[in-house]
Amino acid sequence: MNSKLSKRTKLLDQGVYLLMNQGYHATGINEIVNAVQVPKGSFYSYFGSKEEFAAESINHYIEPFIQLLTRHLQHSQADPLTALKNYYAELIVAVEKNGYKGGCLLGNLMGEIGDTSELCNQALKSAVERYKALQYKALLQAQKQGTVRNDRSAEIMANLLVNNWQGALLRMKIEQSVQPLHEFCDTLLNDYFVA
Repeated sequence: MNSKLSKRTKLLDQGVYLLMNQGYHATGINEIVNAVQVPKGSFYSYFGSKEEFAAESINHYIEPFIQLLTRHLQHSQADPLTALKNYYAELIVAVEKNGYKGGCLLGNLMGEIGDTSELCNQALKSAVERYKALQYKALLQAQKQGTVRNDRSAEIMANLLVNNWQGALLRMKIEQSVQPLHEFCDTLLNDYFVA
């Protein structure tokens, strides 16, 4: 990885961390560049503004989740419904290890700036759509295999996954427990969706 790309990636990594833990308005550019030890002027050679940086951070944040979900769906011997269950089980372990901190950057920023920053709004919509599309394809395949009910559309069920996961993460944060996440899995993936 070349030095410029490495610095940009470090800035994005730090940005995701700070945006997740402090929010958009409480995160300053100075704090980001100081943590990464990059001059403030260099920040602007990578990003035109804090808003552009936040939009790029959203894309940077979602990519590992897309990759992990793709691995579960494409490189697993499990059927698509079981692959989704395994994916969410892995996420639950990760948030529990993290001490219930952060939740989801997408959900956090949707609430904070989703309706005030057009650039971030578009990045959030794109990230959610990419994430939902993978789950939609898995549910559609599971319907064809007969493991997921056919009386509801795969698209509606994918929306239910995305929306209910966000709600469960919010409850996890205030309850300091993964119980809402387990309820999400039990209610949707182990009951409501099952054929």
